[in-house]
Formats: sequence, structure tokens, C-alpha cells
Amino acid sequence: MIRRVLAITVKELLQLRRDWRTLIALLGMPVVLLLIYGFALSFDVRDIRLAVVDRSRTADSRELIQAFLESGYFIRVATLDDTRGLDRLFDSGRAQAALVIDADFAADLTARRPTAIQFVLDGSDSQTASTILGYARQIVAATAADLLEIELEPPVAGAPVVWYNPDLASSIFLVPGLVAFILMITAVIATALAVVREKERGTMESLRATPLVAIELLIGKTLPYLLVGSVAAAGSLTLARLLFEVPIRGSIAWLAALTVLFLAGGLGWGVLISTIADTQQVAFQMGLLSSMLPTLLLSGFIFPLSSMPPALQVISHIVPARYFIAALREVVLKGVGPEVWWNDALALVAYGALVLLIATARTVRSL
Repeated sequence: MIRRVLAITVKELLQLRRDWRTLIALLGMPVVLLLIYGFALSFDVRDIRLAVVDRSRTADSRELIQAFLESGYFIRVATLDDTRGLDRLFDSGRAQAALVIDADFAADLTARRPTAIQFVLDGSDSQTASTILGYARQIVAATAADLLEIELEPPVAGAPVVWYNPDLASSIFLVPGLVAFILMITAVIATALAVVREKERGTMESLRATPLVAIELLIGKTLPYLLVGSVAAAGSLTLARLLFEVPIRGSIAWLAALTVLFLAGGLGWGVLISTIADTQQVAFQMGLLSSMLPTLLLSGFIFPLSSMPPALQVISHIVPARYFIAALREVVLKGVGPEVWWNDALALVAYGALVLLIATARTVRSL
């Protein structure tokens, strides 16, 4: 059995070496996708166009305005005497936000009276508006504490401490999920196309005449792509560390084991697709739709699962990327061991075993 499996594996590796375009695509696509999505996909908002209406015109109001500009998030695009010109700025898109400081701002601070600061936002993009509002609240709170000379000492008050991602950089949260997204697409499509190619070329008939059994064919076909996927995973994580400063705090051995489990399930799904599709075009479309959309929308990669409707939360349990992303973030960002993510690893084992079992049964029928 081992000799027959190795023979199929060597045959597939030789075919990959001859088909250098496919090999470059399998190894290069993860890198390209990581660069594109890693730089383009971000929840951080920079260079927010800010209009300022300073009715107070005091040192305190200028200090507040300067705090906004020195935060690194805001750039001042206009200074107005009153709010009548804000409509024109927002309608034309020249301003995304406006800071309006009341004339009694400094006097209220000196007398320790409640004072209001108006912060106007363009809410046409709700996600961006929520992020900008969070920045503004932090800046106002910190500046108010400085102006009033309030010392934050326990137990009267406290300062927030953020673990694992102190700067709240979205890339550190998104890139591990992006690695799972890339590996799932690569594993499914590569395996599906490899088996369907045998059908299109007529070589599947030759395989039927050999003493190969279904499980030997499956192992021999998937081992090369498991190797290629592992190399792509290592390259993606290395780039994530170098380009996006994503820390890898956990064990490399546990990280490799989780990656192999995830890839095995993806490769099994690709083989299952190949037993249904008869052409590479159909296999590519099925692989892309069944791997990309669930991983993107129902895995917790971008959208929190807890905020989804109950029906979608139930459906998400059949998406393997959900478990891999959760475990990957635990290992990469927190550095914890299997005592925390063992249930996610068990789910990956169950998914891979089930998919490979179904794929084997359908391959037996076709052979």
C-alpha cells in the first residue's frame, strides 16, 4: 500500500513540476492575496478630514484642537466662525467630521461646570463613523483630564489596559483570519482541479485498471498538495510577521499541527467536489463558492459570530475556518496551549474525517 501511495504522490509531484504555472499559482497566490488583503483590509481610519468651529478662542480650546491634530487620526481641512458652512463641507465630501467648541468652554472648565462639545459626523458610512466617534471620545476624555489636572489613581479611577494588541491594530486581528481564508481557497481548488484533470484527460480510466484502492488514490493525490499548502502557510505567516508585525507567541509545533488538520479538511472537500464535477471549470466554480463565501462571511474572520442571527450562528458550525481561526488567534496572539483550544482542534478532526469518509465512498463508487 505504501509503495502504491508513494508512486501516486511522486507522479503528482512530477506533474506539478512540469506544470510550473500551476505550482507558481499555488505558492504565489497566497502571497499576493495576503499583500492585497493585508494592506487593503483594515478597520483603522487615518487622515480623517476635520472641520473646526472654535467659538471659545482660548488656550483651552486650542489645546483640545491640537490634541485632535496630534493624535495621528485627524487632519484639519477648514476653520469656520460658525456652523453655517458645515453643510457645504459635508455635502461636497471635504469634511468627514466637525469639532464645534462652545463660547463658554473655557469658563465652564474653570468653574468646573458641565460643558458640552459638539462633534458632528458624516454617518453615510456607519462603520467608519463609529470608529471616528471612538477616536473622538478617547481624545476628549484624555484632554479633559489634562485640562482639569485630574490624576487617575485607583480606586477612584482607572486606566484601560489592552492585552495581546495594545495599539488595537486591526491588522493583528485580521491577518490570522486572512491566512485561513487563503489556505482554504488554495487547498480546495488545487485538489479539486487535480482530480478532475484526470477525468478530462482520460487517465482516470487507466487508474481503474491498476490495483489501486480508493483510499490509496486519495492519499497519493492529496499528499503533494498538503506539502504545498504547508509551505504556503509557512510563507504567509512569515510575511504576516515581517510586513504586519503580527506576533507569533505560541508554539510553532502546535501551529503546524492545527494547519495540517485544517488543510486535511480542505483537501478532502476538494476531492469531494472532484467526484461531483466533470470539468475543471465547474470544479473551480464549485470550489471557489463553497470555500470563499463561507470562510469570508461565517467564520468570524471579519464579522463577529455573536452579532449574527441565531440561524446563521448554527450554520457557521459546519464551516471549518470558524474553528481554525479561533484556534489560530489563540496560538498566534495569546500563546496559549491546547488546554484552551482543544475543542476547536477536535472539531477540525471531526470535519476532516467526515469529509474524507464521504469523498472516499464516492471515489470507490467511481472506481
